[in-house]
Amino acid sequence: MPVVRRITVADLRDAIRLGWEDFSAMPTHAIFLVVIYPVVGLLIGRAVFGADILPLLFPLMAGFALLGPFAALGLYELSRRREQGLDVSLPKILEARHSPSMGAILMLGVGLMVIFFVWIAVANAIYVANFGYAPAASIPDFLHRVLTTRAGWTLILVGNGVGFLFALMVLTVSVVSFPLLLDRDVGLAPAILTSIRAVMTNPGVMALWGLIVAVSLAIGSIPLFFGLAVVMPVLGHTTWHLYRKLVV
Repeated sequence: MPVVRRITVADLRDAIRLGWEDFSAMPTHAIFLVVIYPVVGLLIGRAVFGADILPLLFPLMAGFALLGPFAALGLYELSRRREQGLDVSLPKILEARHSPSMGAILMLGVGLMVIFFVWIAVANAIYVANFGYAPAASIPDFLHRVLTTRAGWTLILVGNGVGFLFALMVLTVSVVSFPLLLDRDVGLAPAILTSIRAVMTNPGVMALWGLIVAVSLAIGSIPLFFGLAVVMPVLGHTTWHLYRKLVV
């Protein structure tokens, strides 16, 4: 089993600095790798409005961040290659698909997809429990229900509480596992267990990192998700450097 270090807030700040330096040195590659993220987010939003399932718009957009650790694989590879002074051209980055651990990476990615769909189902159940099956007549009607009624406040509190638990679960199992699998020939179980141990060994720093991720994604989502084209690569590169500090 990989050895886990105890780190400090100073280490987290340094990881963020290194992540920003990676993004500054390789902005074209990074934006290209994550441009699908805001595009898919917009498509999801449009599909929700078109399908008259407005109540699921926020859970979809918030839950989509659960897939971020898997979507950032290319960013981890960029940081790994730059750290080692290797070629960071796109053909070389794509060679990561030949990693001995790619099967485990894909399995973990599928696991995150399952968590994402379970979150959507749970969020829908919470909404139905508070408002029933009748759809909102319009966006103003939906906002009025959620923001000015007792059921709406219950929805906000319970929904965000449950969403926090899903986010905590994903952070715990993926903060180290994806970079570790990309970096070394290890199995899926050791990678997940190492990630869990890293969080348990550094609960305060990992809680701060989770808060930084949540706030950054929220800010990046405000301008129609296009801010994620900057936020996502910085978070992805930072995750790699955080992994390097957490695991010997």
